[in-house]
Amino acid sequence: MTTITTKSNLHITDKAKLEKSAINTIRFLSVDAVQRANSGHPGLPLGAAPMAYALWTGFLKHNPVNPKWFDRDRFVLSAGHGSMLLYSLLHLTGYDITMDQIKQFRQLGSITPGHPERILVPGVEVTTGPLGQGFGNGVGLAMAEAHLAERYNRSGFEVINHYTYGILSDGDIMEGVSSESASLAGHLKLGKLIYLYDNNHISLSASTELTLSEAVDKRFEAYGWHVQRVEDGNDVEAISKAIEKARQATGYPSLIMIRTHIGYGSPNKQDTYSAHGSPLGEEEVRITKENLGWPAEPLFYVPEDIGEFFRQAIVTGCDLENEWNKKYLDYKKHYPDESAELMRMMEDEREPGWDENIPRFEPDSKGTSTRKASGKIMQAIYKKVPALIGGSGDLNPSTYSALDGAGDFQHPSRAGGDMQGSTGENWNYAGRNIFFGVREHAMAAILNGMAAHGGLVPYGATFLSFSDYMKPSIRLAALSKLHVIYIFTHDSIGLGEDGPTHQPVEQIVSMRAIPDLMVIRPGDANETAEAWKFALEVRDKPVALILSRQDLPVLDRCQYASEDGLRRGGYILSDAPGALPEVILIASGSEVSLIADAQKKLFEKNIPTRIVSMPSWKIFDDQPVGYREAVLPPSVLNKLAVEAGSPLGWCRYVGEHGDVLGIDRFGTSAPGPAVLKEYGFSVDNVVDKALELIEKNSHK
Repeated sequence: MTTITTKSNLHITDKAKLEKSAINTIRFLSVDAVQRANSGHPGLPLGAAPMAYALWTGFLKHNPVNPKWFDRDRFVLSAGHGSMLLYSLLHLTGYDITMDQIKQFRQLGSITPGHPERILVPGVEVTTGPLGQGFGNGVGLAMAEAHLAERYNRSGFEVINHYTYGILSDGDIMEGVSSESASLAGHLKLGKLIYLYDNNHISLSASTELTLSEAVDKRFEAYGWHVQRVEDGNDVEAISKAIEKARQATGYPSLIMIRTHIGYGSPNKQDTYSAHGSPLGEEEVRITKENLGWPAEPLFYVPEDIGEFFRQAIVTGCDLENEWNKKYLDYKKHYPDESAELMRMMEDEREPGWDENIPRFEPDSKGTSTRKASGKIMQAIYKKVPALIGGSGDLNPSTYSALDGAGDFQHPSRAGGDMQGSTGENWNYAGRNIFFGVREHAMAAILNGMAAHGGLVPYGATFLSFSDYMKPSIRLAALSKLHVIYIFTHDSIGLGEDGPTHQPVEQIVSMRAIPDLMVIRPGDANETAEAWKFALEVRDKPVALILSRQDLPVLDRCQYASEDGLRRGGYILSDAPGALPEVILIASGSEVSLIADAQKKLFEKNIPTRIVSMPSWKIFDDQPVGYREAVLPPSVLNKLAVEAGSPLGWCRYVGEHGDVLGIDRFGTSAPGPAVLKEYGFSVDNVVDKALELIEKNSHK
C-alpha cells in the first residue's frame, strides 16, 4: 500500500464541447485500430461510446496506476467483441497500454488481442468474447464483493465497498448462461451489480427482429432486477441519471436498457449487421468522421485537452487508493485479526498449519468413495482456509460438497419459511455455502468471476457428466489462469443404475485436452486428501477433482507407495522384484485398486508386474523426462492402461506396442458392479489383457 503523488492543471471551460470530443476520441481510436488491423468490430464502440464515457468519467472507481487495487470497482465488457472500446478507455485513462499497442490491435505479440484477455491486458478484469460469459462473471464479481464486505467490514471501516459494472449486447441477453445468472442474481438481490445494455437491435448476422421479440425488461423484472430505459444512447445526462438511480436501488441488481445504434454516425453502415464484425473500410471511416465532425487525419488522433481530461483518472484514482490505504491501516489497528486474515486472502496465501487437520484414512478393503472422502476433507480444512467458498448445482447431498456450519450465502430477507437443505443457521452474504440451483453453466461462469475478484478460492460441484454444461466457462478459467476448484463426482459407468445419461465416458479426456486445466482423478481416500492439498496450493490454474460414487478400497500404504506420489502426476504404486517388470499396468481413479488386485494374480503366475497410479496426466507430463522414463521405461513394451472412460490419449503412455482397456461406447443402466464387469473391468479380464499383451510382444 504505497502512497502515489500526482498533479494536474486541467481547466474545463466548455463541458458540452469537451464531452462530445471525448466521446468521439473513444469512437475513432477504436475505429482506426480496427481499420488498421483490417479486422474487428467497429459497430459497438461507435454506438456504446457515450454510455462508456458516462460510466468511466462519472462513476467508475479505479486507479490506472494500480489496476489491482483491491477496492476498485470492477468493469466487465461482456460484449467482448467490442474490445477496442475497452482498450481505448484503458489507454486514454492512463493504464499501461501505449498508443503503439493500440495500433497493434489484433497483431502477433500485442497486448490488445481480438477479445479482452485478463492475464494479458492491464485493467481487464475477466476474459470475455463468448457471449454471456461476462454476464455470469459479473454476477460472481458482485457476489465476491458482497461476501467479503459482510465478513470483514466493521462500522466506520468499510474496507470492501465497490460496485460491479458491465456493458452487455443483444447477444449476451440471448445466451442461456445469462438467463441462468440473471435469475440467481435477482434471487440474491445483488444491489451493487449494474449492467448497461447496449440495446442496438442488431446481432452479427441479422436484425434481432428475427430472433428476439420478448420483452427483455419484463423478463428481468420477473427475475427481480431493477430495470430502466434510456431511449437515446447519446444522452449522457440521461445515462448518468439512470446509473445513479441504479446505485440507489440497493436491494436489486440493475439493468439499464439503452437504445443505441450500431455503427453510429456511419452513413452507410449504421443500424446494419455489416457494422458488427467487419471494418468500415477506409472511405466509410473518412465519411463517418466527417459526419461526426472529426478530422480524417491524423489517424489515432487524441486532442491534447482530451488526453489530459481522461488522465484525470490517474489523479482521482491515486487519491482514492491513498484514502483507502489510510482507512485500511486504521482498520488494521482496530481489528488486527480480521485484517491479517483478509490480507492473506487478498494475497492468496494460506494460514500456517492449514492442512494439519486433514484426515488420514486407515487401510480398508471395503473403503469409501472418493466423493465421501472429499467431503470429510473439506470439513477438516475449511475453517483454516477462509477463502474457500462454493456450492453445487443442486447436488449437495450427492457430491458431499456442503461446508457444515459455514452458513448459506443468501440475502438476509430470504430467511424464514421452508429452508429444507439449508446447511447452517446464518442466512446472509457471509455464508460460505452457495446454492447455485440447477444452473451448471451459470455456476461455472460465476466461479470465474469470484476467482477473478480476488480474495476467494471458489469451488463448484456436480456430476462429471454434467460438466459438459460448464465446459465453455471451464475453458475460460484455464485461459485466464483462475484458481477455481471443480468437484466432479459420479465419475464413470461405475455409478450404476442411473444409466448412460449420467455415466460419463468422454468427459475426462475432453477436460484433459484443455490446456492448463489440472485434472486429478485420485485412486483412493488418501490420494483424494493429497489432491485437495495440491488444489489449494495451486495459484494460477483451475483444478478439476474427478471423484467416484462407488466405494473404493483404501490402500495400505505400508504395502504400497505413499500417496504423495500424486504430486508427480503418476508414480510407481507397487513394483516387481528385480531390475525391470515384464508388464506395467497403469490406471487412475477407481481402476487403481483393480490393477492392484490384478498385480497379485500376475505375481501368482510369476509375471513380474509394476503398477502405476496416474491421477493426473498434466502433472506427470510436467515432470523431468528422467522421472517419467523411470516410471514408464521405454524398454518395457508391455504396458496396459486401464480406465473406465474413453481410451483416447492413453497411447502416449503405453506406446505403440501397448494397449488400453477403456470404453468406446455409452454405458447402461444396471448396478455398478454388474456394469463394470460387463464392460471388462474385472480382475480376470485385466490379467487376460496383460497376458495377451505379453504374448503379442514376445517376439519383438
